[in-house]
Amino acid sequence: MTKVVVHSGACGYTVTITAEKGHGNKIAVSLDTECEMVKKMLADIAVLDRFAPLAGFMSNPIYQSAAKHLKHAACAVPSGILKAVEVEAGLNVAKDVSIVFVKEK
Repeated sequence: MTKVVVHSGACGYTVTITAEKGHGNKIAVSLDTECEMVKKMLADIAVLDRFAPLAGFMSNPIYQSAAKHLKHAACAVPSGILKAVEVEAGLNVAKDVSIVFVKEK
């Protein structure tokens, strides 16, 4: 099982993403959050093919679901879901990612 926590920023929501190997080439995804938009994504992505992270932006099922349900294109949650799935599928290593704002004086 792979677990990722995304602190989304200005909206104040936190999303805990869990990806777990299932039968065959399937990865089960769960999303624990108070964000109603992210919760709606689960209907589309609860079970994914292990190679879903390798699909391009336009054909990726996670980004397609995000386009349908999320109002903010800059939301970091879809990327977090992809990271969790690719690690659980053995397609990448678990390595933290960050976005840091630099404030100039």
